Amino acid sequence: MDFESADRYGNRRAYQRPGTSQVPERVNKVCFHWRAGRCNRHPCAFLHSELPEHMPTDGPAKRGHQQGHASRNPASAGAPPSKWGKGRAGGKAPDKVCNYFLAGNCSYGERCRFLHTWFMSDSFSLLTQLQGHQKVVTGIALPSGSDKLYSCSKDESVRVWDTQTGQCVGVINMGSEVGCMISEGPWLFIGVSNAVKAWNTQTVTDQSLDGPIGQVYSLTVGNGLLFAGTQDARILAWKFSAAGNVFEPAASLSGHRLAVVSLVAGAMKLYSGSMDNSIKVWDLATFQCLQTLTDHTSVVMSVLCWDHFLLSSSLDNTIKVWVATESGNLEVTYTHEEEHGVLALCGMLDTEGKPVILCSCNDNIIRVYDLPSFSERGKIFSKEEMRAIQIGPGGLFFTGDGTGELKVWRWSTKQNN
Repeated sequence: MDFESADRYGNRRAYQRPGTSQVPERVNKVCFHWRAGRCNRHPCAFLHSELPEHMPTDGPAKRGHQQGHASRNPASAGAPPSKWGKGRAGGKAPDKVCNYFLAGNCSYGERCRFLHTWFMSDSFSLLTQLQGHQKVVTGIALPSGSDKLYSCSKDESVRVWDTQTGQCVGVINMGSEVGCMISEGPWLFIGVSNAVKAWNTQTVTDQSLDGPIGQVYSLTVGNGLLFAGTQDARILAWKFSAAGNVFEPAASLSGHRLAVVSLVAGAMKLYSGSMDNSIKVWDLATFQCLQTLTDHTSVVMSVLCWDHFLLSSSLDNTIKVWVATESGNLEVTYTHEEEHGVLALCGMLDTEGKPVILCSCNDNIIRVYDLPSFSERGKIFSKEEMRAIQIGPGGLFFTGDGTGELKVWRWSTKQNN
């Protein structure tokens, strides 16, 4: 996949503060621009040298946390030391991004004293921006065997993008808001109001899967089944029949009290997050609920399987890491706290094969962390919330925001120390 490259940092601008007498005392933080070799502040309020490893820094790190707050579950006090949340934040000075630039109306231009950039990181770069949707992007998919990128939105459309040119080559009107979309093999599954649309991108056949009542908010595939989380608090399942080349109803799972907004399958289990603040664990062989997790205090927006852990995020400003005990039940082994609600999680590997997690918060920022340390690798900024994140081939990943814009990113081969 080859997109036309854009500037990596945008127009990042440093400035010289007037009057030496007004410069505050130097703080124990290393100058971000000095590290990049382009600081022109004379004098600079930050250090132009690396900090000794034993020197404490200001802010959350001084209190024993890195980029946010972290806590262990009291129930695991006697457990072996956990590797979660033990990494360094990187010692970067806090730079301020211009909010007017993000909104597209900064009148200062190059004279602005704040940064004009869509991201802050040396680990990835912005390749291009794709514009066309009129409302929030709710899903991004790349069916296997296809050279097209698909995106869906609350503007009731699915857009088809040519991955070679970045041009929109098709717009499909769905007739109602699109709540989610995933791909599995050549199939594209689209959650709309009162139905799931199934398209085979190779044979150009489609089918409407009836059964949902209200909006379909989440989709996943596991154990040969397609699962849909619906507005009426149910989880519906379909199985593909090769004989009839159709999807047939397989099960209806009830137990949540409010809409099911997140689903993930792994290790013969299905995990569902709901607006009722709970996560349910289902056996994929019997469709029985094995456990209900109630540690979150607000909507569970995203669930993610990583290694033998389950990660969940919520509007209660936390990301929780769950691990199975000897009894088989899940318990929280680590809690990472953000200052804002966490809308979406996406796990992937960087170009060196190291696991990272992208956490989209409702302050219009995606925070990129190493796993399991939760050391910060960078930030991605947007005009509005980013609810859609998708992994692509060749080190690519995609984000979609509330304005309807998609951005294409690529991991770089040079990684932070």
